[in-house]
Amino acid sequence: MNKELLIEHSLFTPTKKALSESTRNGSGNMIVSGLVQACDKPNANKRIYPYETLRSQVDLYIKGPISENRALGELDHPESSIINLKNVSHNITRLWWQDKNLYGDIEILPTPSGNILRQLFSNNITVGISSRAMGTVTPIGEGLVKVEEDLDLICWDFVSTPSTFGAYVRPKDSLSESYNSVNNNYKYDRANKMISDIICNMGGYCCVS
Repeated sequence: MNKELLIEHSLFTPTKKALSESTRNGSGNMIVSGLVQACDKPNANKRIYPYETLRSQVDLYIKGPISENRALGELDHPESSIINLKNVSHNITRLWWQDKNLYGDIEILPTPSGNILRQLFSNNITVGISSRAMGTVTPIGEGLVKVEEDLDLICWDFVSTPSTFGAYVRPKDSLSESYNSVNNNYKYDRANKMISDIICNMGGYCCVS
C-alpha cells in the first residue's frame, strides 16, 4: 500500500507566560509552549494515531531533528512532504508527553515567515498548528481509520486557515467573556492587515486600497 500525505490540525494554546517579553532564548527569539498533538482518540479528520506508533516517531524526531537543531516547520502547510526553507518560521526545541498528549517548546525564528508569526502571537492573534507525515491508514469502522506503524513524521507547521473548524492557536486569557462573532471578524481583518504591513515594511511589496 502506497503511503499518503497525512496532515492533521489541532489546537495549540501557548501560555500567557510563554508570550511575555521575558520568555526568550539565548538568541532573543520568542519561545511558545503548548499542546502539539494527541493520540489514541479520533481527531477532526477521523484518524486515530495509536500512542505507540506516534511515540516511536516522536522518539526518532527527538534523537534526529531536535537534537541536531533542525526540527523546522513552515507558516501555512504545503501539500508536500518537503520542508521549504524559504518559508520556515520556527524550530521545535523540545517535545514531551503528559499522559497521551504531546507538548512542545517552539522557537519562533527571525525569518520573513517567522517575523509574521511572532507579530501574530505578540498581538494575541489566533493561529493553528498542523502535523505533516507520510503513512498508510486502515479503516476500522464508523468512518474512522487507524494510522499504521509505517508512519514517517515530517514536521509541525503553523497554519493561518485550518481546514478543520476550530483548529486555531489562542493565547490564554487573550479573549474576554464578551467575545462574539463581530469581534472575531475584526480580529482576523486586523491579522490580514498586520501581515500586509509586515510584508510591505520588509519586502517593499505594498498595496494601497
